[in-house]
Amino acid sequence: MRGLTGWMRTLLRSLAIGMSVYHLYVGASGPPEALVFRGIHLSFAVTLIFLWYPFGARSPQSRTAILDWACVLLSLASIGYLFLRYEYVMTRLAYVTPLERWDLLLGIALTLLVLEAARRTIGPALPITALVFLAYALLGPHLPPPLHHRGFSLELVIDQLYLTTDGIFGIPLAVSATYVILFVVFGAFLEKSGTGQLFMDFASALAGHTPGGPGKVSCISSGLFGTISGSAVANVMVDGWLTIPLMKRTGFRGHFAAAVEAVASTGGQIMPPVMGAAAFVMAEFLGVPYITIAKHAAIPAILYYLALYFAIHFEAQRTGLRGLPREELPSLRTVVVDNGHLFVPVFIIVYLMLVGYTAPMAALWGTLAAALSTWVGRLGWLYLLVLLVEFILPGNIMVVLGLGWVVLAAIRLATPQGRAGLKPLLTKLFPDALEDGARNTLAVAAACACAGIVIGVIALTGTGLQFTSLVLAAAKDSLIPALVLTMIAGIILGMGMPTTPAYIVQAALLIPALIKLGVLPIAAHMFVFYFAIISAITPPVAMAVYAAAGIGKTNLWATGLAAMRLGATGFIVPFMFVYGPSLLFVGTWFDIITTIISSCIGVICLSAALHGWLTRPTVWWERMLLGVAAFCLIKPGLLTDVLGLVLLGMVLASQKFLDIARPPIEAKGMAEARGPTVELDQAKIERAKQEG
Repeated sequence: MRGLTGWMRTLLRSLAIGMSVYHLYVGASGPPEALVFRGIHLSFAVTLIFLWYPFGARSPQSRTAILDWACVLLSLASIGYLFLRYEYVMTRLAYVTPLERWDLLLGIALTLLVLEAARRTIGPALPITALVFLAYALLGPHLPPPLHHRGFSLELVIDQLYLTTDGIFGIPLAVSATYVILFVVFGAFLEKSGTGQLFMDFASALAGHTPGGPGKVSCISSGLFGTISGSAVANVMVDGWLTIPLMKRTGFRGHFAAAVEAVASTGGQIMPPVMGAAAFVMAEFLGVPYITIAKHAAIPAILYYLALYFAIHFEAQRTGLRGLPREELPSLRTVVVDNGHLFVPVFIIVYLMLVGYTAPMAALWGTLAAALSTWVGRLGWLYLLVLLVEFILPGNIMVVLGLGWVVLAAIRLATPQGRAGLKPLLTKLFPDALEDGARNTLAVAAACACAGIVIGVIALTGTGLQFTSLVLAAAKDSLIPALVLTMIAGIILGMGMPTTPAYIVQAALLIPALIKLGVLPIAAHMFVFYFAIISAITPPVAMAVYAAAGIGKTNLWATGLAAMRLGATGFIVPFMFVYGPSLLFVGTWFDIITTIISSCIGVICLSAALHGWLTRPTVWWERMLLGVAAFCLIKPGLLTDVLGLVLLGMVLASQKFLDIARPPIEAKGMAEARGPTVELDQAKIERAKQEG
């Protein structure tokens, strides 16, 4: 992004704040007509993108260019034309009424500008994909079988993409405008209120003193922060500058330390209650409330982080690593008492979605809580009583929540510290968080608009049905080959683009084939979702690994392979919940509870098998038995669970009673002098984010 100053910096800051405020207002009052709302959202996004992001490396970095202003004006003209001729656009018959000259010219212009906005923010992969689909639509008669089709004219393609809500202004952009920006703004307020610091302190107090403590701190803090970040790379850049050097200093090998941070950061997108942007798209595609998606994702997310936690523990035991001295760590009691109230906004979001309120409304109240929690301080704990009262004595929840904050604000204003803290809250925290919220949404908005081009072409040409037939034919109507093909496609797509567009493209092309083979819709969507995310740690293009290796100054391939081993659960569990949907909270409570228990034991076995330690070093045949036990226990089913437990019992008995030669503990100890205690202050976190 450009480092603008002066009046241009003020203008862009004002536009970004205006974008966030507008969407917060719409979230509270309800959105206008779909085309209008999505058009306004896209107008804000492309204006900020073309002025903030340069055309290329040789473009001016400290000022905007004439080309950027031309792109802004043409974008606003293309979208404004739809507003000016709104009645015509709404009443015309799509694909029947001929396009007027301005319809065609401005439609072509907006399509190209959306491609350029996506290229500037997320790179060339998604725009190239969209161009390939556009070429496919236009050149159908000239393509060989099985790609051959009758072809569509340029007018029909632009009609679909520009003048309907099935193209650029389709469901992906609607999700960006309705859900994503509100939760991104919520995350920005949490960051500014010091919640990121709380996550780090909480994790340090909880696990920092145990064997491999710094690695476990990374696992817990990155998982917590990832629930509000939604981006693996952003999470690495915030947490990694602290956790990776700390792990290396306490004896972890460099590539392993970087891999831990990459894997922990990547899992944030699958961790409820606030997951990545693609989860909101999934809720829209499936037509279910977002909290339902979060419920389905809960068990796999727990397994992912449980496997990572024990992998760190076993690696620390195998290499003889100790935790950090308790005197260097914050007290858990102090952390919870002094700053635990900063968790209240997350509680509010979860509570509101559980009692049936929409995700945007929950995000609104969570944002208000995040904005005020740092100001009211420990009084924020009292707000939990407000939620309890509302739960016991149900009434108008909006009135109860509003009165709760009014009372807390009045109490705070009665103190000199409260009055003194109000000015920086209004003049610094609010504007900064609103600006960051809009700025962090730009890449998602551009990706969703560009993905809309792909979805529009697929719907126009019927490619989805054709692709389904191809997948079924390649898999010979067998589920396992179809799943493997889908996994490979997901990883390849995810390597070149963010999770959201990678998931959207697969949802249109691959999921119908899985559903036709008998996979539950939620399991099919979650399968694709997982591999779009896990691509961030899958070489050769593993963006989270790149970021972590850059911080740790480690070898990319060594870090990537270590990350795949640490994140092995993420590659296995999706196959398991396709065959056993109780892993997705689908089924009877008995099945779900037994699945949770057995699969938790299973991922621990998997970590032990991969890292060569259970209660002591393992020999080769124990690792093999643990690997088989892991697969049996992760897969739902009474027979496989019993077999897995028997195999685990055999390994435990061997470790306790058999006196055989075992690999020695490496006993690395401290890699270098510990040096001064690392300060966990918010200023450093902000500085690391800006440098990233």
